Order: sequence, then C-alpha cells, then structure tokens
Amino acid sequence: MRRFCPAAFAVSLSLGTAGIAMADGQAAISAFNAYCFQAGQTAAQARDNMQALAGDPLPFELTFWDATLEAAPADAPYGVERRCEVSWEGNQPQAAIDALRVQMNTPPVFGRPTTMPATHSAQPGTALIEARELLQGRVAVVHVGTRGGASAVKTFMAVDRLPVAMAPGDS
Repeated sequence: MRRFCPAAFAVSLSLGTAGIAMADGQAAISAFNAYCFQAGQTAAQARDNMQALAGDPLPFELTFWDATLEAAPADAPYGVERRCEVSWEGNQPQAAIDALRVQMNTPPVFGRPTTMPATHSAQPGTALIEARELLQGRVAVVHVGTRGGASAVKTFMAVDRLPVAMAPGDS
C-alpha cells in the first residue's frame, strides 16, 4: 500500500504550476515576437494572429491598439499611437529579454537605440526599457519587467510606438 505524503504532493503541484507558467511565458514571448512588431494590424487581427500561434483562449493577457487604424482606449497613455503588450503569471523577465534581443537583432533589425522620450521611464519592476528609432522619424519603446506582489508576480513585454511629433528632440 502506498502512503500519501502531503509534502511530496505539494511539491509536485508547485512544479506543475511552474511548468504551466513557463509554457504560458513561452507562448506569450513567441506571440509577442511574432506579432507585436507588425504594423497594420487591428486589435482583432493581432488577437487572431496570436490565437493561431498560442491557442484560443490565449494563455496570457493581451493589450493591443493602433490609433492609426481604430480608436485607442479612453485610458490610452498620452503620446502612445500603438501599443502591444502581453503579460502572464510568473517571474520570467530574463527569458523575455533574451528572446526580445534576438528578435530585435534579426533582420530586418528593429530600429537603433535612441534617447528615451519624456513619455516613458522605468517603473518599479522594470528589467529593460529601451527607445528605438524607427523609419520615418518614429520612435518605439520596448519595456520588459514584472508587476504585482510576491505571491502574484506577472511578467510583461510591451512595445509602444509614438507618433513622429513625439520623437526625442521634437516639440
């Protein structure tokens, strides 16, 4: 007869939960890198593209808008023309940064580093924030980090595109 060991059961549950969080993280990272840098998508198209890659329902949270194609949400931050953000439960900013660096350096290379616009700054939990100069005088800000408390940490990856008038040095 096998004996039930609560401690062993708890460890196996936590390892299973960690495995699920890692899977969600990989799905979010892959979807972000595949679709968050693509211009010309509506929110519905971005969601459909990511669901085709990561499954329906998405195993992560998605925030997306492009004000050049459809109305931005009422609470959209000033100066952000387009936002794509994924977030998931778990503390995985380094995995996100590593994958993001590969993506940004894969041709076509995602801009070149530039001065951070006044609209963006590091927040508590920021692991990476970087401004990139794009074509046609646009700037994008990539941001990776964590949010939440010790018991409910979420990792996020975001890219905001700013209109030409918001580029550093412009007024």
